[in-house]
Amino acid sequence: MRPTQTTSGAAAAATATPAGGGLGAPAERLEGRDKVTGTARYATELAHTPPDCAYAWPVPATVARGRVTAVDTSAALATPGALAVLTPWTAPRLGEPDDPALAVLQDDRVPHRGWYVALAVAETLEAARATAEAVHVTYAAEPHDVILRPDHPDAYEPDEANGGSAARRVRGDAGAAWAAAPVRVDVTYRIPPLHNHPMEPHAAYARWDGADGSDHLTVYDSSQGAGPVRAVLAGMFRVPEERITVVSEHVGGGFGSKGTPRPHVVLAAMAARHTGRPVKLALPRKDLPTTVGHRAPTVQRVRLAAERDGTLIAVGHEVTTQTSRITEFVEQAAVPARVMYASPHSLTSHRVVPLDVPSPSWMRAPGEASGMYALESAMDELADALGLDPVELRVRNDPATEPDSGLPFSSRNLVACLREGARRFGWHDRDPRPASRRGGPKGRWLTGTGVAAATYPVLLAPSTATATALPDGTFAVDVNATDIGTGARTVLAQIAADALSTPLGSVRIGIGCTRLPRAPLAGGSSGTASWGSAVHQACTRLAERLARHEGPLPVGGLSSTADTTEEAERTPPFARHAFGAHFAEVAVDTATGEVRVRRLLGVYAAGRILNPRTARSQFIGGMVMGLGMALTEHSTVDPAFGDFAERDLAAYHVPSHADVPDVEAHWVEEEDPHLNPMGSKGIGEIGIVGTPAALGNAVHHATGVRLRELPLTPDRVLPHLA
Repeated sequence: MRPTQTTSGAAAAATATPAGGGLGAPAERLEGRDKVTGTARYATELAHTPPDCAYAWPVPATVARGRVTAVDTSAALATPGALAVLTPWTAPRLGEPDDPALAVLQDDRVPHRGWYVALAVAETLEAARATAEAVHVTYAAEPHDVILRPDHPDAYEPDEANGGSAARRVRGDAGAAWAAAPVRVDVTYRIPPLHNHPMEPHAAYARWDGADGSDHLTVYDSSQGAGPVRAVLAGMFRVPEERITVVSEHVGGGFGSKGTPRPHVVLAAMAARHTGRPVKLALPRKDLPTTVGHRAPTVQRVRLAAERDGTLIAVGHEVTTQTSRITEFVEQAAVPARVMYASPHSLTSHRVVPLDVPSPSWMRAPGEASGMYALESAMDELADALGLDPVELRVRNDPATEPDSGLPFSSRNLVACLREGARRFGWHDRDPRPASRRGGPKGRWLTGTGVAAATYPVLLAPSTATATALPDGTFAVDVNATDIGTGARTVLAQIAADALSTPLGSVRIGIGCTRLPRAPLAGGSSGTASWGSAVHQACTRLAERLARHEGPLPVGGLSSTADTTEEAERTPPFARHAFGAHFAEVAVDTATGEVRVRRLLGVYAAGRILNPRTARSQFIGGMVMGLGMALTEHSTVDPAFGDFAERDLAAYHVPSHADVPDVEAHWVEEEDPHLNPMGSKGIGEIGIVGTPAALGNAVHHATGVRLRELPLTPDRVLPHLA
């Protein structure tokens, strides 16, 4: 089972790209034709539907906290087509997972509303849904607490924030420096819960094969990493990993919510084992907010102290966020402040409040997206207090080394991004006075512009890959990478073609299956660097073998493998980050409070851009997601019911085409020899990082009003425009 790119797709890509489609060429996606014609199959589509396939539908808890006292399945099992109803007392007993959120149907507890308390299995999808609706669950409800407050009595400072970052870092005496500074800013920003809504919901197909129905488990899963899914299933079902195959060949978006295994894949495998039949399970969209993680809400206090010339003296960033009572997840929102600006004094800290809520999890640029909104908004407020241009303030405080670690940057071209962005945007033609541009019918529209910086770390994980030269003159490159819509297949093929000095059309890429060489998940903007390093190394070795080889190739071809574990785990003597600058122009309707985006510009320093076409797509996608974070997306928790009120795309408003009129992404040339063989940095997440602050700063420039809670919806803006 080795998923491969179709010949027609590869040939189309080869003929459409210059210079053979190697690195730096704007090659079209190799799987693009398959996706637009419906040939590309996702986790639960018809390609994986044997005649005896069954369907599952979960039953979520309707209390915010408590225990299940009884599950009446009699009416459900009498539903036409019903096969089984799994409950906390009848479901298979599983091993204990590292992530407690995966321990579904293993006991009677209800840690939050929406926790799955039963699973219906039936002959058809419609029958499964009807069976689930007929399940009657009785609870013993308990008091619950779902509201984040900075003064919550249970708030505590954890040992670490996400990613192994220290929860607290102190340099110098930030408090004393702030008190003595001639110019000070002390402001608090709030971000609500935010949710991932990939076009393809979380879905899985599971089948047990063998004499007793449990010898081998095959799973097709909508996941950002087939390897982690296999490891979790092996532990929970007590099956050796070699007896599990997980396929994630085509994935319809993830944004972090599919970065780690989710309950749906456990439930699908559980139902398949219980019934002895293949089972499909696709989560209803309304279940995603409570089941697959969310961006945790944050309350962020930022204190900046500066000399009158704008030189920063002290930076303080104190974050309070929430986690569930199931597992600790600490949004690392104060970490970017340790990277961005030079100052002799700094205090960055995190506090977390455990609540009766679903477990927060990864969402595009976790930590950076939230933290940089607060920091870059505060920098804009400091520029106002100083009477200094916001671009110039950032330039004046650009550090020579990473402030927190003291390490030299492998490369840092933030100033180049700011300068180039200002030039392209026409920044220096703006009137800096707030609320100075009014126009439109009856002068009801106020126009303003804003700027913000962005950063994202360069991450690298161990990976393996195999490259094979085949007798027909083509090459097969295998790596268990995952393409979640980023164009990973295409870029990996370009890396291989470049290393092998061969046209792109002669390279076939196999990805998305645990039978391929081990590789890390797609996350942290680390995929291309991690997988690409292994692919480059395997192909370089293969090219060397071919140069020494004489005569025809053997029937099975000639192969080389690579394992980058040693290089990836080596601690670099550099601080490695991508940087960017975002510029925004907005118009604010003084009659309705509506904010319309007229222009968005992003300029990035992200190492070598391997494919301009897919890179621009990633940058722009991140910026549009940042637009949603700033203006439309938010979720509220009902304190009485303990549930998110916005649970679908009718209530949770993601940007539409009408919201996104003019978005441009550019980059500066950057050569950095301290990264990976390609010289690349991750680009999937940095696009979102500075966009919300740039838009918020533009709204302030348009109206003269500083709003410090997202999103900037009309009901929040209008009261300040009287």
